Amino acid sequence: MSQYFAVHPTHPQPRLIVQAAAIVRAGGVIAYPTDSCYAIGCHIGDKEAMQRLRSIRKIDDKHHLTLMCRDLSEIATYAQVDNVQYRLLRKLTPGSYTFILRASKEVPRRLLHPRRKTIGMRVPEHAVAQALLSALGEPLLSATLSLPEDELPLNDGEEIRARLERVLDLVLDAGSCGVEPTTMVDLTGAAPELLRQGRGSLEPFGFEA
Repeated sequence: MSQYFAVHPTHPQPRLIVQAAAIVRAGGVIAYPTDSCYAIGCHIGDKEAMQRLRSIRKIDDKHHLTLMCRDLSEIATYAQVDNVQYRLLRKLTPGSYTFILRASKEVPRRLLHPRRKTIGMRVPEHAVAQALLSALGEPLLSATLSLPEDELPLNDGEEIRARLERVLDLVLDAGSCGVEPTTMVDLTGAAPELLRQGRGSLEPFGFEA
């Protein structure tokens, strides 16, 4: 049975955020709000929690997971970023983008795409997500809270609790945050490649809408 914390969307209660971080460190899988839609997350170093996350989403190891990071410097710790990529990331973070990057040696192998050795990276522009990441002091392994039987990601904390309370350890409910996922861009090639058009603008990349 999952716990349920109702948090303020712009000024989350510190006591609840500290408790949420403790649940993550203890191996919990949680639902939390971001600047695009709700996500599920777990501790970067917990293999069992990662497997639970994949099970909830019904995804295999070929589906990129994302490291939700506090800032650009944290991305640079966990990904191989050249000067061109760094300038682009600096311009677009925080924001509703997920970037596919080549992982650094700091990332456990089990988190990587098995063939490409890449991982998703993202810096959310949401007060609750940022407060949680600050309390953790490290990235949060995450995926969009989108279930295979649904057309759109889940967006209501009460519904998330009702449908997933037996498999989640915590629902952080900060109200609606939308149902449009991030724009996903692969930065591992010679030029950026659009993998998914979402909430983030395509203009910085010169992609056609």
